[in-house]
Amino acid sequence: MPDLLDAGAIINTHGVRGDVKVDPWADSPDFLTQFRTLYIDGQPRRVVSARVHTRFVLIHFEGVDTVEDAMKLRGRTVYFDRADAKLPEGTYFLADIIGFDVFDLRKNAVIGRLAELLPLPAGDVYRVESAGGDILIPARPEFTRGIDPASRTVTVETIPGMGDGQ
Repeated sequence: MPDLLDAGAIINTHGVRGDVKVDPWADSPDFLTQFRTLYIDGQPRRVVSARVHTRFVLIHFEGVDTVEDAMKLRGRTVYFDRADAKLPEGTYFLADIIGFDVFDLRKNAVIGRLAELLPLPAGDVYRVESAGGDILIPARPEFTRGIDPASRTVTVETIPGMGDGQ
């Protein structure tokens, strides 16, 4: 049984040959073009072609050859098998780090638990649940210093005023 992770949503059709337009939930739409098999409703679907178009991915699935076939997939979530994914060294799936402790170098202490990643227009933001309430930390290299899966810790370096009332 494959270990599936969600990859995006089919938001529309594209053209008249059955292509679907996918809104990818990855750092880059190029990520989705690496897969030869994707999953919809738990069923494997062979990818005939995939290409980036603006910020979307246009995918042609085997057996989906008309606009009418493609329309039936609209609104569905696309998944990939974790074993098929190639990640650059030092990168992780968000699903793997949710729940990790967040250690702040400035405070030299664990400040909370990573609850979610908020995709905001100005950039992604980590929402950290802490005893004093939520702390929002930009998910950028200036603040994220490391991720250690062995200790289940995300190390950050906040600035004064970031979640501590200073």
